[in-house]
Parts: sequence; C-alpha cells; structure tokens
Amino acid sequence: MKLFFPFYMRKNFLYLCTMKPSLPITDYTYDLPDEKIACFPEIQRDRSKLLYYNNGTLRPYQFFELTDILPNDSLLVFNNTKVIPARLLFRKESYQQVETSGALIEVFCLEPVEPANYEQCFGEEQNCVWKCTVGNLKRWKNTHPLHKTITEDCILTAKIIEIYKDCLHIKFNWTGGYSFARIMELGGAMPIPPYLKREATEEDSRRYQTIYALHKGSVAAPTAGLHFTDDILTKLKNSSKAKLAEITLHVGAGTFRPVKTTTIDEHIMHSEPFSINKDTLQLIAHHKGPLIAVGTTSARTLESLYYLGCRCLRNEPPIMVEQWEPYIDNDSINSSFINHNSSLITPKDAIEALISYLEQQELDTLYASTQILIAPSYRFKLINGLITNFHQPQSTLLLLIAAFIGNDWKKVYEYALNHHFRFLSYGDSSLLIP
Repeated sequence: MKLFFPFYMRKNFLYLCTMKPSLPITDYTYDLPDEKIACFPEIQRDRSKLLYYNNGTLRPYQFFELTDILPNDSLLVFNNTKVIPARLLFRKESYQQVETSGALIEVFCLEPVEPANYEQCFGEEQNCVWKCTVGNLKRWKNTHPLHKTITEDCILTAKIIEIYKDCLHIKFNWTGGYSFARIMELGGAMPIPPYLKREATEEDSRRYQTIYALHKGSVAAPTAGLHFTDDILTKLKNSSKAKLAEITLHVGAGTFRPVKTTTIDEHIMHSEPFSINKDTLQLIAHHKGPLIAVGTTSARTLESLYYLGCRCLRNEPPIMVEQWEPYIDNDSINSSFINHNSSLITPKDAIEALISYLEQQELDTLYASTQILIAPSYRFKLINGLITNFHQPQSTLLLLIAAFIGNDWKKVYEYALNHHFRFLSYGDSSLLIP
C-alpha cells in the first residue's frame, strides 16, 4: 500500500529519515604549530608549493606547474566572489560628539539585510541595514549611535536596531552621496583571518583577493584561488587540457569556524548565498572529463547543485540546500512521497532539471543558498578533483577533505607538515585527485 503525506508533514518526515554523521570531531584534528601558519603570502602568488595527491600517491610541485599535472579534459570551476573591507572601526563617544578617544568598537558586516540584495545594497547612497557582529560590544552600553569620519563631507553613523543571539542588525546612515561600496573602500579594513594575529595592511587589500574576483560580498577569501596568476590562467585557457568556468558563492565568517561540539551531528552549519548562470550549468551538464573545484567553496556550490536539481524534479523551488539534506536515507522514504528517489537521479539529470527550471522561469541565472555540510560518509556527486589549501584542525573544511580522500587526509597533512608546507589562508596548496 502506498503512503501519501500532506506537504506540511514532509519536512518533519525527511528529518526523521536523515542519517547524520555522528563522528567525534577529535578524529579530525592534528598538531598545527604556530610556525607552520603562513602569516603573510608568498612574494609571488604562483611560487607557492603545490602538493599533488593522486589515488594515494604524493608528489611535491610548485603552483605554476599546475597545468602540467592536471588530468586531461579537466573543467576547473572558480569562485569569483570578491572580499569586501567588512571591518568598520568606531570609537565610543559621548552624546553628540564625534570620534572621541574612547574605546575602539569593531563592527563586522556579515551580510546585507535591507536591501538584502548585495549589488543593490552596495549601490545605496544614504542608508542600509546589515547583519553584523560587534567587537567590544559591552562598551557600546547605550542606544546612542556611533560615528566615523570617512571624508571631509562624509560621516558614517551606526545604530543598533535589533539584537539576536549571534548577531545584531545595524543601520548605517551617511552623508556625501557615496555608495556603500565606496564607504567600505574608504573606511573599512580587510577581514583577514584572526589566526594571523596581526592587523590588516594595505598589501592585504590586494593579496587577500583572487585576481579574478568580480562580485562583492565575501568576508573571507576563497583561498585556493589566491595562487592563480594571469600567466597561469592564460596558460590554462590556451591549453587543450582544461576549460574554465565560474560560480559565485559569498563566503561567510562561519566558513573557517572550528567545530566546537563533541560530535559533528551537533554542529550547526552556516548558510551562504551563491549564483550560477545557465551557460555554466550547460557546460557542466555536457562535460565528459574531470570536474575540478577550485576551493572548498566551489566544491560546496557544485555539490549543492545536485540537491537543488533533485528538488526541481520533486516540483520544489531550487532555493536552499539544507545542512543534512545529502544524508537523507532514501530507502526509508516511499517513492510516492518524494516523487523521485535521489539515489536514482544522475548528476546530469539534476543539472538538466535546473536548466529546465531556469528556462521555464525565463531566467539566465540561478540564485540559491546552501547550508550543506560535507563530512565523511558523504557521497560526492559532481566533483572529481579539488584544489585547496591546508585547513585548520577540527574545522568543517577539514571534514570536507576527509570526505573526499578518506583517511588519506592524515597522510597528506603529515607529508605537508614534514616537508615545510605553509598552512591556512596564506599558505601553500594541494591538488587532490582520489
């Protein structure tokens, strides 16, 4: 007898059928001495080291040799997001006084709230609202706004309008007719990772940014892309070995946050917005060779496409991939309930479903968000290779690596530590081919 579930019951039932990976986070740690963390980038981007992992074999290279070792007919997918100077520093002040020598208060802009669209928000010329975290919040004891002089004719004002458990909504007002993007450029600082234990420099404005960065919105760099130069990209474009494509995922502050729960299933993953155009989807759908994600952000985006396509095939809008969606036990779900069993849907089916959705909606670009957490037991649907840096212990990024190459992640990291590779955002790179 077939079972039929009302729509409102669907989410709860799927949650019950979700097989979350209940893995101890202590299984995904290693000793990372401070001296192994790269506090500054290499003088030349492509002179960083590149560790090539291919089905258990390890070989060291330099990054400019990437084209020589890529598998034939590779499709490299880059994240073209652009890091914004999201750190705005204010001074605590007395009422109606501007920038006294009071306590320093940092307002860290995470994502736009009003208007919620990134491009529209950066174009605003008078006011906007952002989701923020605030450093030294206890010194901002009253509701009086903070002020910051941007230029002679521009004063930026910050006022708390909502307080939540993990963030605040802050309204910015300013004079002078500047766009908010320009306000950030003039008055903000680059949000380099806190583990660098230093203030951002003018050089970080250039180096903590990929050379192909295009769309403003990230508060952390997609660091795998920091090694690419114009010469390498030209060489790749002129090579018969590779094709290039781009997606946009705006990296949130939670990307590099260590897992602080005892087991992975207790961790709450952050959500990040992304977009991909129809031409890129068609390129992916018809590509026969290896699909190489440049960075974990590109990997998460590409893998999320599969589940969005499955949603299309269930006649649901492809808007959001939830954290545990890939771990649903489809055998426990009646096929009449979900319309399509995800385990029977091929990656090509899923991508073509997204293309059909865009055509039906007369859209050129898919806009969605993902909360996907890729951890051991995850089955990769699209990517065959990954270019990535070396990540922090007990982080969701390290979990992704462990899911991709299994327990060999320990061998890769041990080799890197023993052969003087530099770690984390400004560190060296790896090309992983399982």
